Amino acid sequence: MINLMLLMGQTSEGSGGGGILGLLPFILIFVIFYLLLIRPQMKQQKKKQLMLKELVKGDKVVTVGGLHGTIEGIKEKEEVLILKISDNVKVNVSRSAVVSKKDSKG
Repeated sequence: MINLMLLMGQTSEGSGGGGILGLLPFILIFVIFYLLLIRPQMKQQKKKQLMLKELVKGDKVVTVGGLHGTIEGIKEKEEVLILKISDNVKVNVSRSAVVSKKDSKG
């Protein structure tokens, strides 16, 4: 009977250790989340910032609202582009509203 109680006591003590092994799945999930979601988004954001910085007069661009036009001028202090949409139609657009730069060929 005493041996049975000693065995029961020993089994309950062994279940207390987990430590870092218990956190391993959470750490692994965070690493996968970082590699699949955060890192590619940061690369894409850097690429867009570089594209916005390199815009010059004469570039053909597309805005968030779907406007297609050619840059006629740039107001650096205000971060505003003057976009020529059609003959005699010019619009002031925020630099951050530009989504993409079109090839000058097409």
